[in-house]
Amino acid sequence: MDIEAVRTFIAVADTGQFQEAADELHLTQQAVSKRIARLEHSLGTTLFARTHRGARLTLDGRAFLPHAHEVLHAVNRAAASVRPGERALRVDVVHLRISPAQAIRAFHRANPDLDLDVVTLPGATVSTAVEALLTGEIDATFRAVPSALPAGVTAVPVLNEPLQLLTGPAHPLAAAAALRPAELTGHRIWIPGIKPGSEWAAFYRELAAAFGLSIDRIGPNFGTEALMDAVAESAQLATLIGAGDRYVWPAGHDLRRIPLTGPTPIYPHVLLFRSDNRHPSLAALRRHLSATRSPDPDDRWVPDGWRA
Repeated sequence: MDIEAVRTFIAVADTGQFQEAADELHLTQQAVSKRIARLEHSLGTTLFARTHRGARLTLDGRAFLPHAHEVLHAVNRAAASVRPGERALRVDVVHLRISPAQAIRAFHRANPDLDLDVVTLPGATVSTAVEALLTGEIDATFRAVPSALPAGVTAVPVLNEPLQLLTGPAHPLAAAAALRPAELTGHRIWIPGIKPGSEWAAFYRELAAAFGLSIDRIGPNFGTEALMDAVAESAQLATLIGAGDRYVWPAGHDLRRIPLTGPTPIYPHVLLFRSDNRHPSLAALRRHLSATRSPDPDDRWVPDGWRA
């Protein structure tokens, strides 16, 4: 069905005049008449009775009118769903508890009128996230970038997050106010759920090699609550989290967040987006992240060659 013919039908029905509809649509009266004739031919019926007073809807025309409005409304919604500025900005944050998600929450609080759609791509790595950017599935994503990116994707460092050690109260390092990464040598650091081939797997592999750490992902990943339970109950297990990550655990767990320093390992979150993306909310997000970015520690450590 010709959508422009449906749009013209609604204009004639609203005005009751072919000429007035033509003026509203910036067409000639002849063009309006041809569109209506084609629509009537495709439907096999007469939609208007032409009189000296104008155009009057027939019974079939009155029956068709509410459906024509629905069709036109659906078409307008479909166009708005992909038109920058008229659809929500789609941002991937990997996990709803980590720092990028907190940064997006702060952005929303500062810009409550902007339409925002926060997603977590299932099991995504940098390569799959970049593919989602290039296909238009998302507008932006927070990632660590250990390698080159394809043409058409822009990377802007936005959040260098210091790492902390998370222990239970019985752990031998639990009383420390701060620790050097080298002091973690010999202690088991458990991070279940590290996806082989992902950027975070590469990051922790390089971190372990640089400081002689034992980082493993042995065992099933039952989620963050189960990880917090295990760390709280153990005198041997510890894990690493970001300083801005927001995890919740029962008060009785008495978990300890211990900053790492000398040097300070940071996880470099980079905002990736398609270079030709003109969504106005993306520009607003970039300005917000730039304005609220915290300074890096003087002794920061990041793997060689990573964008930070």
